[in-house]
Amino acid sequence: MDLSFARLERDVAVTAMPTRLAVLLVGIAARQAASPTARIQARISYPVPAESLLAPAHGAFHRNGAQALTRWKDE
Repeated sequence: MDLSFARLERDVAVTAMPTRLAVLLVGIAARQAASPTARIQARISYPVPAESLLAPAHGAFHRNGAQALTRWKDE
């Protein structure tokens, strides 16, 4: 399977993209890059120390679950 870029045919004329369309596409790409999903995805690649995963600051792996169990135990 050839996954390289397609070669330009010699008999095909190259046309320029209209300026307004180019500006629109750049604006869309910029909004997508600044979306919450894109920012989270960018942070996934940062290394995280294993200690922080195994010993969260609040002391529970699932904070809401731990609080619910504590409330249930106190009843």
